[in-house]
Amino acid sequence: MCDIWRIRQGREITARDLEPHLESIRALGVRWVVFSGGEPQMHTDLPALSRALRAEGIRLTLLTAGLLLEPQARSVADTIDDVIVSLDGPPEIHDRIRRVPGAFDRLARGVDAVRKLRPEMVVRGRSTVQKANYRYLRETAQSAKQIGLNSISFLAVDVTSRAFNRPDGWTPEAQSGVALNTEEVRELEAEVEALIRERSQDLATGYVVESVEKLRRIVRHFRAHLGQLAPVAPRCNAPWVSAVVEADGTVRPCFFHRALGNIREKPLLAILNSEQALNFRERLDIASDPICRRCVCSLYLSPQDVL
Repeated sequence: MCDIWRIRQGREITARDLEPHLESIRALGVRWVVFSGGEPQMHTDLPALSRALRAEGIRLTLLTAGLLLEPQARSVADTIDDVIVSLDGPPEIHDRIRRVPGAFDRLARGVDAVRKLRPEMVVRGRSTVQKANYRYLRETAQSAKQIGLNSISFLAVDVTSRAFNRPDGWTPEAQSGVALNTEEVRELEAEVEALIRERSQDLATGYVVESVEKLRRIVRHFRAHLGQLAPVAPRCNAPWVSAVVEADGTVRPCFFHRALGNIREKPLLAILNSEQALNFRERLDIASDPICRRCVCSLYLSPQDVL
């Protein structure tokens, strides 16, 4: 199941909260903001926050479960540059994981509603591979095409960190509900190889975003969780090219590492250039860091991407 989207944040960042940090945003040269969650479409005034950032020339991506896309289609079409929706599998599997009857159809209607207003809007899919859907990767790719998504991406479920609104981490019971056992990992490996064979054209065109190597890394992630392999960190430079600002103002170098400060207490620029932040980046060795080695959501931007 996935219930992160259900969580209502106790606080949220408003356009007014953002105003004192616009100078920092300009100084940092921020070019791209991704609204995540929880569920960002539950924000009380996301359009106002979007307009404030767009006024700075910043690209905006909305990462959403998609259940509110249809009623909010106008504001999304007017203020968002591109959308990433969570797609957990074919209709029945998606609904079961979301624990919302008709969730797949609501997602499909939402994508259609946005496209009617902005036909060129790019809407991508992202599927988190876990116990309830690992047998359905090929069907997930087909379902993505069925509802008109521009691409589909796969990543392994995170079962070890406190990120993504899991402040107390994962209990063994919670882990067993989404992680795979040895036999299931073997089945996943077969499904991944079938996806590679049968969707070779989709991999070649980038419709399936991951390379063959990255798809196979998903299998290795679950093997590492079982202790069958040593975990290997992905290529990543997130702490040097980006930052995470949570709904309560907490600033992190990425989703998984410790907080560096809070924008309700200090300017964003001061937090990211603080002694604590500088020391963290100087000392971080991604290849050996235990958090990085178990990461499921890395980011790598080349110098050309940054410039």
